[in-house]
Amino acid sequence: MTKTFKALVVRQNGQNFERSIENRNINSLPKGDVLIRVHFSSLNYKDALSCSGNRTVTRHYPHTPGVDAAGIVEHSLVDEFKVGDQVIVISYDLGMNTSGGFGQFIRVPADWVMLLPKGLTMHESMIFGTAGFTAGCAVNILKKQNITPDCGPIIVTGSSGGVGSSSVAILSSLGYSVTASSGKKEAIDFLKKIGAAEVIDRNSINDESGRSLLKEIWAGGIDSVGGNTLATILNSTKKNGVILSVGLVSSPKLSATVFPFIMRGIILQGVAASENSMDERKFVWSKLANEWKPKNLGYLTVNSNLESLSSEIDKILIGSQQGRVVVDMRL
Repeated sequence: MTKTFKALVVRQNGQNFERSIENRNINSLPKGDVLIRVHFSSLNYKDALSCSGNRTVTRHYPHTPGVDAAGIVEHSLVDEFKVGDQVIVISYDLGMNTSGGFGQFIRVPADWVMLLPKGLTMHESMIFGTAGFTAGCAVNILKKQNITPDCGPIIVTGSSGGVGSSSVAILSSLGYSVTASSGKKEAIDFLKKIGAAEVIDRNSINDESGRSLLKEIWAGGIDSVGGNTLATILNSTKKNGVILSVGLVSSPKLSATVFPFIMRGIILQGVAASENSMDERKFVWSKLANEWKPKNLGYLTVNSNLESLSSEIDKILIGSQQGRVVVDMRL
């Protein structure tokens, strides 16, 4: 087995953080139970923050980001995983403070590792990645709360991003009427292609009238924007509707009244992918691999490799990325 491998490494240079592709030694990886040769990774906003020196994501540099990885077991200290097993690792400390999937090898604790679900290729698993898994968790909550396609339209905000686009694709494939909200006119065709029944401008769900309740429109929603957008959605959700908060692109603050909750019985729930147990993870992944798997899954994808990854990171930082970026680490 080779002792060196390629990786994207972020180093601090004064006040700047610089990215480069470097050769690393496997012995430099952290201790762990399972050594994995990474075949595919994916790009998430958290990776872009890590590449930018965001200390709330990554405390120490130099560092290799990449919160998602799919690959083959090269060495295992536990009976649960054998050499040659196809596995995935997402939504733990991988790529944050542990050397991540933007390297051709990772070494991690066994309880971070899950066998690749039947029904998915490694490439497909990284089209989902943390973003798609988060979307799957949100869809699972909607279904548990009996929000069915017959209940009415579902609003998805930040819909051209990773979680948003995955949510649109999954929900529409399950028969929901999905309204996608976006501030990008260039994303309209993309969003309709992945299943949005309607695409609206984000300003249309940014009510500043001060009214505590608005016309009932949404049966449910998946919101990655936060701030006044989330408040507006809450005020315009139907009785007994369910809104899921998955992000804070606009603002972490929420200025709202209790009226949607006490007058309409609205449920507002957060979705934290990293807080799911392994059993919960396996359940959602089994759904994503089978009946929740969109037929147009490939439409979500931009394919990249280590050499082109830096330009994709720049795009996600300025908000121009659409869908999901899958990184082929075999090249």
